[in-house]
Amino acid sequence: MAVVLIGGLGRDPGLRDRAAPEIAGTTLDGATISLAGLRGQPVIVNFWGPSCVPCRSEFPLFLQKLDQHAGDGLVILGVLNDDPPEPARTFAQEFGATWPTVIDPDEHFARTYRVVGRPQTYFIDRDGILRSIQIGEIREDAFDRQYAAIAPG
Repeated sequence: MAVVLIGGLGRDPGLRDRAAPEIAGTTLDGATISLAGLRGQPVIVNFWGPSCVPCRSEFPLFLQKLDQHAGDGLVILGVLNDDPPEPARTFAQEFGATWPTVIDPDEHFARTYRVVGRPQTYFIDRDGILRSIQIGEIREDAFDRQYAAIAPG
């Protein structure tokens, strides 16, 4: 069962309604990326790994929503958590994930974002403010509700 942290409900880890902590590093394909460089766009940060069954289950939803909200400039940034890069790279290619995934080998980003389990998803608005947190697999209704908090316009 997923716990949704939005609008003061649930256990807020103290990050909501504040500037999202920086994520900067190397992606699965060897590029470099930073969350700060995505400012001006709605961003979803998803902590995941290919050995996590719910993580695998939500990939098709992310593909669908990325396409659906392309006009908004939606960006998804994955953070590889608790798994090695090679299986993640293979999984992302097989599932057609077009978004970057940052490697977090020392779990610095997971600690900074206070990740309690996988998957864990953060909704960040165009100003870089973290507006909502989803602990556990996200389903379409929860995605839509939380995306509304960061959608442009």
